[in-house]
Amino acid sequence: MPSKAEFRPLQLKRLKAAQKATQAASAALLAALVQTPMWQRAHSIGVTVSGPFEVPTEPIIQAAHDANKAVYLPRVMPKRQMVFLPDPGKDKLITSAFGIPEPPYQADQIHAAPDLILVPGIGFSLADKYRIGFGGGYYDRFLTTYRGTTITLVPPVMAFPQVAWPVEPFDVPIQTLILANGDVIV
Repeated sequence: MPSKAEFRPLQLKRLKAAQKATQAASAALLAALVQTPMWQRAHSIGVTVSGPFEVPTEPIIQAAHDANKAVYLPRVMPKRQMVFLPDPGKDKLITSAFGIPEPPYQADQIHAAPDLILVPGIGFSLADKYRIGFGGGYYDRFLTTYRGTTITLVPPVMAFPQVAWPVEPFDVPIQTLILANGDVIV
């Protein structure tokens, strides 16, 4: 089994090659998401602004707004911490040092725990719902104390039957995985 550091560049190469397939799967993933009881009962949603080879989150953000759900976006903080702040709209986002659009920091606007967080990653184990992210550890640190609902949308290129990377004690499994074929793994 490759280390996480060895796995990430190989998987990122796969993700870039499968970018069109991931985009094509996004409508089915969104359709499955909005049908889940977890989405339907959530009043607030935490979601990232997607990169080019991830499941597009703009339609998810729009669906949340259309359903009168509050939308919160993550912002990285010092010491590898992360907070969620209200979505200020696409034109008011700023680009982080990691190249990710995020809301401007306003201490009084921090939302400690959206009801539902759509957790990003680059690979997900269908057997035990562990994820591998981009390597910063921001989500794992946040999820250690988060008590709400976690869901991930898993296009085929990100789905692994078993973990293909080492699972470490600080890794936090996702509660629900939604696959492009409509399957929901709880």
